[in-house]
Amino acid sequence: MSDAMSRRAFVKALAVTAVVSSSNTPVLAEERAATAGVATEWSYLSGKQYSDPFNQVDVDAMVTTPTGNEERVPGFWAGDSTWRVRYAPPVPGLYKIRSVCSDSGNRDLHGQLMTMTVQPYAGNNPHYKHGVLKVGPDGRHFQHSDGTPFFWLGDTWWMGLCKRLSWPDDFQTLTADRLHKGFTMVQIVAGLYPDMEPYDERGANEVGYPWERDFARINPAYFDMADVRIQHLADHGLAACIVGFWGYFIPRMGMEKVKKHWRYLIARWGAYPVVWCLAGEGTMPYYLSKTKEQDAEVQKHGLTDLAHFVRATDPHHHPITIHPPSSARQCVDDASVLDFDMLQTGHSDRQSVPNTIETVNRCLAASPRMPVLIGEVCYEGIQEASRQEVQRFMFWSALLSGAAGHTYGANGIWQVNTREKPYGLSPHGHSWGGPAWDIAAALPGSGQLGMAKALLTRYSWWKLEARPELIDPRWSKEDYWKPFAAEIPGEAIFAFTPGSYSGATFRNLKPGSYRAFFFNPADGSETEIGSITPDASGSWKIAEVPIFQDWVVVLESKA
Repeated sequence: MSDAMSRRAFVKALAVTAVVSSSNTPVLAEERAATAGVATEWSYLSGKQYSDPFNQVDVDAMVTTPTGNEERVPGFWAGDSTWRVRYAPPVPGLYKIRSVCSDSGNRDLHGQLMTMTVQPYAGNNPHYKHGVLKVGPDGRHFQHSDGTPFFWLGDTWWMGLCKRLSWPDDFQTLTADRLHKGFTMVQIVAGLYPDMEPYDERGANEVGYPWERDFARINPAYFDMADVRIQHLADHGLAACIVGFWGYFIPRMGMEKVKKHWRYLIARWGAYPVVWCLAGEGTMPYYLSKTKEQDAEVQKHGLTDLAHFVRATDPHHHPITIHPPSSARQCVDDASVLDFDMLQTGHSDRQSVPNTIETVNRCLAASPRMPVLIGEVCYEGIQEASRQEVQRFMFWSALLSGAAGHTYGANGIWQVNTREKPYGLSPHGHSWGGPAWDIAAALPGSGQLGMAKALLTRYSWWKLEARPELIDPRWSKEDYWKPFAAEIPGEAIFAFTPGSYSGATFRNLKPGSYRAFFFNPADGSETEIGSITPDASGSWKIAEVPIFQDWVVVLESKA
């Protein structure tokens, strides 16, 4: 058994369920079994030796599905003379598989045949049960391939694959906490991190870095350790937003290496419930670069090219975006290469509110139409500010404006501070500070956003439409701290009243009676208002709020 395979066994990675043995002629391997929607994998072992297998050889699997479609599934070099293919068969039935190798003369890797019988999935994991994530037909929300809506409530673990968030204890603890609070997505970087030099020891996992020095070749052992973390998220119903690298790696690595990195990520993790984020801070140059303007252009053109490459390489067709300095649309030459627009709107506490609201609304009105969500804003506790009331405001103002979901973040988690050793200085010489990750995980904002999601998912939340005209007064560029309103037609109307605001009036309500209640976004409790009926003009004034804080007022349609 190779060293790489020993490491996988040690860390309890996926078991090898079939090995195509070395031979001089194509071999029909024993028929294998798999489950629809769940990642399965197999290996090819080469008798021919290569001096630099990662850079010299590519292996793919041509998979013929039960419907007769053929998919090209990229394989990955697993170390030594082993290549692996990981695939999630979408539907039950009989699959036929043929290996394809860039060295067509290597009969161990090229032309090997096998069949796979796939049974239906019978469990409750939403991703295995309902299929891969897609953009819904309305162009505004996410859903699984079977049409089941998906509510994006994300958390930010940028450096979550490093050893400072240890496996299994720390990683599993944070996963369990986020699951308990209702999170559905984790944003995580594939080892080429922000806020440090490429081979800074803070970015290593238990067996090193994702690439060897000078980006000579990939380090499979690093990804063996990363695999168990990504699979743990998947098996517990959490999707991963995989960020390939921070944008400034494009001029550092060059596009050839960037594409090899992304091909490797697709091969390793494309069979899991993921979405692809091509880069973090897509067009932001390195902090200390002396050629920032040129770097930004190189990154923008490179990301456009990379989007085409990822779309052509990924057989599962996961949605694609970019984590931006402002809007993902601004990070590419042509916004149509993206599937959804991710935003970053500031870290200045209440001073970030105007830009956040304006950016959300501007991007929702932009063309081409696509889902819009905040991927980073005002990490809780950053700069000793942006506390839980700001987290609630950002969530509710975005969702009631039409956002497809929301990503939370906490200072201390994104960079994985530890009690023993705080993260320390950034390249620009300053420190973001923050508590240890486990202290940050208990900050109240994360739980409060989970309660907000729980309220919305009692209804057909994916039908939520921004209806600012239903509340008076309402937010405007003159005052962003006035109420927001939205409606799920035929079900419910929601109004978020920020701060201590009181005395708003619903307008333009349809005739009929409603059940009204206050939802406390700080603790999830409800205060019944009772049955209400708008007057002849469709107006109804909100009762005085129970206490001076922000509230959500819900009007359920009795019809």
